[in-house]
Amino acid sequence: MTLDEKIESMIMAHQGGLDGAGNAQYAAGNGLGGLILMGDNIPEGPEALAAMTSVMAGEDGLPLLLAIDQEGGIVRRIQSDTAPSAIELRNLPPAEAERAFAARGALLESSGISVNFGIVADVVGDPGSFLFDRSLGSNAQDAGARVAAAVAGERGEVLSTLKHFPGHGAAPGDSHSSVPQTGLSLQQWQDEHASPFQAGVDAGAELVMFGHLQFDAVDAVPATLSSRWHEILSDELGFDGITITDDMNMLENSGRPEYADQAQNAVMAVEAGNTMLLYVQQVDIPAVVAAVHAAVDAGTIPAATIDSAAHKLLVTRRTLSGETGRFVRCLAECQAIIE
Repeated sequence: MTLDEKIESMIMAHQGGLDGAGNAQYAAGNGLGGLILMGDNIPEGPEALAAMTSVMAGEDGLPLLLAIDQEGGIVRRIQSDTAPSAIELRNLPPAEAERAFAARGALLESSGISVNFGIVADVVGDPGSFLFDRSLGSNAQDAGARVAAAVAGERGEVLSTLKHFPGHGAAPGDSHSSVPQTGLSLQQWQDEHASPFQAGVDAGAELVMFGHLQFDAVDAVPATLSSRWHEILSDELGFDGITITDDMNMLENSGRPEYADQAQNAVMAVEAGNTMLLYVQQVDIPAVVAAVHAAVDAGTIPAATIDSAAHKLLVTRRTLSGETGRFVRCLAECQAIIE
């Protein structure tokens, strides 16, 4: 892979509509590693969705990561999902969370979706918060037990994602239109907000989504752009899977002038340690790729950072294909050599 191809593979974007072939062409033409399905991508009926995603996934041996926000309740792209949502599960035993997310995972797997951005690990006790109905608990212990159960329920069906690290409950405000800030210390975060993410990591979650949340006592930039928060996730919580940003367009929409440049935001996010950049709204892919490429050339981003991220994503996609043998895609010329 060229450097540009590696960078392209680190992007997950959204292409609207029900044209599976068109979506696949958009992804292939831009070298994307994944697509996120929103409400405008969901046809009526699971059979129609499965037929569409089978085309969208692209190459059999190296399928795209097809992701969706399927939390249940008020955040569900597939409306036929009637399993209990977080607002119900927070008052039920953890076993019910496992049962609900097992059903949810089975629905997604049968629909051809490989990644669920569905497990909210934020500890939210304020009923006035926009995330209260989506959080699995008002305290770390309750949330953690249900987060771990949800990951266990999805295991073997879809790749599980914990969001929104390091936690909206600690930083009041809506990151769709601002960068929520808090003065909470690292110790307070560890005591009050870390354990649901730790529980999810220990349960085997494959992805962690970073929130655009600023903890001033830890770092002066949003966690998405913070190498310190990435170090905390890897070194203290032991996570070595795929890290993905929340929708990068939200930074642009925050009104903060320092985050008005889409391409520079991408550079900062990759430099911080994100494996993948998510764009739900508009993205100028050539500009993003060119900016990250230039940062590698300038030494701002080590080439090894790109190599590591691209390799991690390729291994994950290859594993999803079921074709993990060394020579399963070997063509005639190669077979003649090895035989």
